[in-house]
Amino acid sequence: MRARTFQFGNVRQLFEPRKPRHPLVRLAAGLAGLAILGVLIFFGVFVGAAMILAGVAWKLFSRSGKRAAAASSGRVVEGEYRVVSKPVLPLPR
Repeated sequence: MRARTFQFGNVRQLFEPRKPRHPLVRLAAGLAGLAILGVLIFFGVFVGAAMILAGVAWKLFSRSGKRAAAASSGRVVEGEYRVVSKPVLPLPR
């Protein structure tokens, strides 16, 4: 009995998907793939929308108490500001 040796010419065949030959099985595999893709997209959109809504709700509920407290705490510093122009350096000769 001869031992089977690994041939580098067959490496590509290991990673290529094999399509079924029967047309109905091919159609069923394609429809199953589309169904899986649709489910993943649906749940991705659903989870994304839920995350956005949770973030908006978090911002609304966390700011409501702090907004009134910040206005009355007296931690606001008022001042006068003056815009200072950028100094112009002489060009090198």
